[in-house]
Amino acid sequence: MSQELSKKFGLFTAIAMVVGIVIGSGVFFKAEKILTATGGNLPLGILSWVIGGLIMISCACTFAIMATKYERVNGIVDYAEAAMGRTYGYYVGWFMAMIYYPTLTSVLAWVSARYTCVLFGWDITGGQCMTIAGFYLVASYALNALSPVLAGKFQVTATVIKLIPLALMAVVGTVYGMGNGMIMRNFTTVVTEVEPTVALFTAVVATAFAYEGWIIATSINAELKDSKRNLPIALVAGTFGVMLVYILYYVGLAGAVTNETLMAGGQEGAKLAFETVFSNLGGTLVFVFVIISCLGTLNGLMLGCTRGIYSIAARGEGPAVAMFRQIDPVSNMPTNSAIFGLLLSAVWLVYFYGANLTDPWFGFFCFDSSELPIVTLYAMYLPIFVSFMRNEGDLPVLTRFVLPALALCGSLFMIYAAIYAHGMAVVAYLSIFAVVMLAGVVLAKSRARA
Repeated sequence: MSQELSKKFGLFTAIAMVVGIVIGSGVFFKAEKILTATGGNLPLGILSWVIGGLIMISCACTFAIMATKYERVNGIVDYAEAAMGRTYGYYVGWFMAMIYYPTLTSVLAWVSARYTCVLFGWDITGGQCMTIAGFYLVASYALNALSPVLAGKFQVTATVIKLIPLALMAVVGTVYGMGNGMIMRNFTTVVTEVEPTVALFTAVVATAFAYEGWIIATSINAELKDSKRNLPIALVAGTFGVMLVYILYYVGLAGAVTNETLMAGGQEGAKLAFETVFSNLGGTLVFVFVIISCLGTLNGLMLGCTRGIYSIAARGEGPAVAMFRQIDPVSNMPTNSAIFGLLLSAVWLVYFYGANLTDPWFGFFCFDSSELPIVTLYAMYLPIFVSFMRNEGDLPVLTRFVLPALALCGSLFMIYAAIYAHGMAVVAYLSIFAVVMLAGVVLAKSRARA
């Protein structure tokens, strides 16, 4: 029986992974939050998107350099192992498998269900919504576990589809706004006077989470054709493309409605803009596109989730190594790892519901599992970047020092931004994080003694 993953994905699938995972539901409803933070100051809002995007791109470029040098079974775990050693790579892999992948995957199943319920007028936290969330979770798992090639094609298709409304608003909204003077008005009118530094920081905090998720694309490096060439291209092109799309969409919205209207619209802001430019039908269609967008993101997350525990087992580490490193000879998928990933996603979906969607079940230990894993993810990046600058002596100054230094600063900002935004909930999350990681330590030590 084969114990190796075959090279089945191409460059476009890798780019679609980066773009498709980052662009989910947030881009459609984040614009008014940025405007509110900046008091309706459109240039300041655009600057916040640029800063958040540059942080993402600097991290992606640094990992892209690593991708040209290291390739094994899971990009981020490979890079952690190469930079800091086998033990550190194991702990990064353990975190990704047990917390990062399944928490985000479970939340996207609910978000996909949420907008489905909005479309049909159902309660977004009731029985219908949670039933649909469970269905989406299982359906995404089945697609990835039974036909990974088809899952890759779906990722490309969903990415193209989700870009349609963004591109339409970017182009048509801008032309519409230039014709009626709306863009000029919005660029020159400030709704509320705010302190620029505080406003910019708050706005960049909001963009930080809109840009999250691109690192998951590195999970398929062992299955990517010519990975050392294609993965760096995907990381750089994908992250730059996402930033460009976000900014152009943001400007397009400014051509559709006034800043005041968008700020007051809450989560209906994007719908109001689409209805203005494309009629009431456009406002309905935007929710259809949002659902497809969310499902594409869910598919990309599940693609990483199903390979989570396999990336550890393939190194001879973690629980039940022989079972989780097994590759199905027909589907060429780590089937047992995929089942385990689905189970963890279901557990975290139950947690998300109990912590965020109903009367709290867990008391102090309730936190937003869609955002707080970012705190520890970027903390884990820090020693990787430092080690990279110390050890890669054959690289020129730009790639050895400048890019990693920018990525280091960006990671520190992301950590501070998450703490700033969530307060004591970070302590609750870190408590659970510590328990999960301690279990990984105990498991590693027991295996070492065996």
